[in-house]
Amino acid sequence: MSLQQWLNEGKLKPHQTTSQEVAQLLQAIERNIRDASIEALSPDNRFTIAYQAALQLATILLYASGYRPSASVGHHYITIQSLRFTMGGDAKARIHYLDNCRKMRNASEYERAGVVSNSGVAELLEELGAFRQDVLDWLKKFYPRLLA
Repeated sequence: MSLQQWLNEGKLKPHQTTSQEVAQLLQAIERNIRDASIEALSPDNRFTIAYQAALQLATILLYASGYRPSASVGHHYITIQSLRFTMGGDAKARIHYLDNCRKMRNASEYERAGVVSNSGVAELLEELGAFRQDVLDWLKKFYPRLLA
């Protein structure tokens, strides 16, 4: 499997990103991290906001690689799974963790309240700090023009 195969299957579409688009996504990520840190919100909502930041980080990598998810069902799954192609084999644990977060977010959004604990939010926020730094390092290494 590859990003090109997913493109051929219609799971991805070609995309040319710009430094402005990446900057806007990074600003949205920072906002979402701040918002997810507001303890007055429910853990479910904080988790959903933090999950959105993680998805946006994965989206930046996909955009920089020349693709975007199609607007089909499963685009969150595809975006997370694309990390194996954008970040490589080292991303396996992160993919597993974020896929579990995707499932928890789905359960809290569509099935029942109280799925997420405060410790689950804290764990995701901690992962976001590391993931954000890894994305910035990856961009500096492979696509520095997108950080201009």
